[in-house]
Amino acid sequence: MSLLVVGLSHRSAPVSVLERAALNADAQVKLLQDTVAAEPAAEAAVLATCNRIELYADVDKFHAGVAELSTLLAQHSGVGLEELTPYLYVHYEDRAVHHLFSVACGLDSMVVGEGQILGQIKDSLARAQELHSAGRLLNDLFQQALRVGKRAHSETGIDRAGQSLVTFGLEQLARGGDVQQWARGKKALVIGAGSMSSLAAATLARAGVAEIVVANRTFDRAERLAEILMEGDDTDVAARAVPMESVPAELTRADVTVSCTGATGLVLTAESVAEAIEGRTPAPSAVPGEGGPGATGGPSGAAAGAQREGASGTSLGSEDGCPLDLSAVQGTAGFSVLGEAAVAGMAAADLEQHAAWVDNGTAGGTQRAAGGPARPAAAGTLDPAADTDAIAALAATVATVGRIPERRRPEPVEEPQRPEPVLFLLDLAMPRDIDAAVHRLAGVRLVDIESLAEASAGAPMAADVDQVRRIVSDEVAAFGAALRAAHITPTVVALRTMAADVVAGEIARLDGRLPGLDDKHRAEITQTVRRVVDKLLHAPTVRVKQLAAEPGGAGYADALRTLFDLDPETVAAVSRAEESTTEKDRGPA
Repeated sequence: MSLLVVGLSHRSAPVSVLERAALNADAQVKLLQDTVAAEPAAEAAVLATCNRIELYADVDKFHAGVAELSTLLAQHSGVGLEELTPYLYVHYEDRAVHHLFSVACGLDSMVVGEGQILGQIKDSLARAQELHSAGRLLNDLFQQALRVGKRAHSETGIDRAGQSLVTFGLEQLARGGDVQQWARGKKALVIGAGSMSSLAAATLARAGVAEIVVANRTFDRAERLAEILMEGDDTDVAARAVPMESVPAELTRADVTVSCTGATGLVLTAESVAEAIEGRTPAPSAVPGEGGPGATGGPSGAAAGAQREGASGTSLGSEDGCPLDLSAVQGTAGFSVLGEAAVAGMAAADLEQHAAWVDNGTAGGTQRAAGGPARPAAAGTLDPAADTDAIAALAATVATVGRIPERRRPEPVEEPQRPEPVLFLLDLAMPRDIDAAVHRLAGVRLVDIESLAEASAGAPMAADVDQVRRIVSDEVAAFGAALRAAHITPTVVALRTMAADVVAGEIARLDGRLPGLDDKHRAEITQTVRRVVDKLLHAPTVRVKQLAAEPGGAGYADALRTLFDLDPETVAAVSRAEESTTEKDRGPA
């Protein structure tokens, strides 16, 4: 086996690189054609999804194959080879089989356990078969991968470890809440009518949205998808199709939009989304401390800043009769004009004088200058008792360490509150359909491939995942053994064919030497000679198949050909005949 896979995925490359390297259907066809035309590759298949691009090939030389496949990926993706190379991974022989089986089971997916990858593998095989780029190796490999994936989903609870990207994306839009409760009654816009968009539309219909509008560049496909949604027995959703030109108008009505097209440019720009939500976003709620509903009685951040800039009349230390020299103290690190337990480096005597002034000059919500009339306390001053306690605590610290440590609290930073989203966007396309700048728009919640990757990065592995990994390991071993055993079969067949020719030649020579031999005796002699040959070949051929099935057993076929001086062309002819028979017997993927 000389199976080689070269590719990149969400595990090896950032979304920005995957986005640029994405291959449309035409590019995939051209890549397959150029790969099988290249010298090192005899077969080829492309697996291209929203988060991976992989090129599988049967090659006769490892290093030349890696170089050729990497170059072809770079040429057809439009990303330079030097830029692409750091993100490429390479798997060979058994490791390549293990990788594809893991992918088929959802172990390598962005959302572990998702089952949509099986359909994508099936499509990949069908494309390679249609273009006749898949021979016996890749046909067997991809069909076995499909069987392994189905086994993993039927024998384990891998489905509980994850779900499709559509479901996971909707859960992210709902912030982890119940998707059905979140979606109930909403109006949905689905852009695109391919497999992913169709899955999204069906999922939204089952979740209970009230209406689904399907937009697609080919209007007939949009109409067909809308009809399918309306005909569904398990949903009661209103669905209709619109041309792509109607997307801006439909966006103003939609509550949730899912986009997954094959477009090479943006389908929704930040400007078009901003126009769609204009006039729909509710006014931001009042921020505490800014006047308006919900404001507190204390000074806001802006008011506090004004007090710091003009301290007069806003602090205990600014009142007439205060013993502190404000012009000197305000330059000290840690000083707060709001009197919040706040003086660093002040002499203890000054501190005690300040405390006495507070005790004598402040009571009952009024402040009294020395010898002057009582007047209301200035806004922003602290309660006298609390201020006195704070000063007493600082005085105790001075007695211990000699100086007052800085204890000023940082002023709270008021953060503007974003309004609740009125438009939810799910972008499942690669490259992206929706401008990433939409993330910054108020009233919009966007979930795309990049944010899905971040959300799923820390997902815990379930026990079912370990069980699936064991299934994959067992299946890889079985596939490798079967493949190696099949590799030696043409040699064994050629050996037995040669032995049969030798028997036939010797019987013919016997007829020439004994022309009077009757048919009964000739048949007995022929059967005896054949039994002798079969017994001599039985043990070696059975044993060589067993040895060839083990890792590193490929050399036994070469040894057999050398020992019996078998014609390589005879062996190749047997292989071609077997492949032709297998191709006729092979059913659909």
